[in-house]
Amino acid sequence: MLDHLKANNRAWAKQKIATDANFFNRLERQQAPEYLWIGCSDSRVPANDIVGLDPGELFVHRNVANMAPPQDANYLSVLQFAVDVLKVKHIMVVGHYGCGGVSAAVDGKRRGLVDHWLHPIRELYRECSAELEAISDGHARLDRLCELNVIRQMRNVASDVFVQEAWARGQSLCVHGWVYSLANGLVKDLNVTATGPE
Repeated sequence: MLDHLKANNRAWAKQKIATDANFFNRLERQQAPEYLWIGCSDSRVPANDIVGLDPGELFVHRNVANMAPPQDANYLSVLQFAVDVLKVKHIMVVGHYGCGGVSAAVDGKRRGLVDHWLHPIRELYRECSAELEAISDGHARLDRLCELNVIRQMRNVASDVFVQEAWARGQSLCVHGWVYSLANGLVKDLNVTATGPE
């Protein structure tokens, strides 16, 4: 089963070795990424490819709608490991335009457990309803909600105790908010980078 994926894997590994004979030897010896990517699970948003980094250069956490909820043990474990053990220098919270999770949060349809997961986005929509409802185009409105969600999740990351303690001990750490465009493959920096507790 899935023989085509296994064949793809063999071809990929062979190509990596052809390009760089020591690639897997280096990869096996150490993981020392400078970056943590907190992004959406969407299959169209391949973190390493988007920023042109090889395996081992980007620590990645993905979930539906690139959430960073302070009560999620999975996300918090990744964050703590990245900050305290790997000593990453940059954390990028990366959403994307056309996010199905963001759309599902506000379309009024019931989907089950994921509705609970997406509840913070519904709350965010209510908080920012004046700004969002002033946008007449539905796609543009959802794109703006994607941006606002990135900013909210980025603030969750920046206010977390692991990040706050890193800054308190003088660790160099920046938290960035980006949005990726499926339409052109480009990342947009939302210019909300946090470099310290202020």
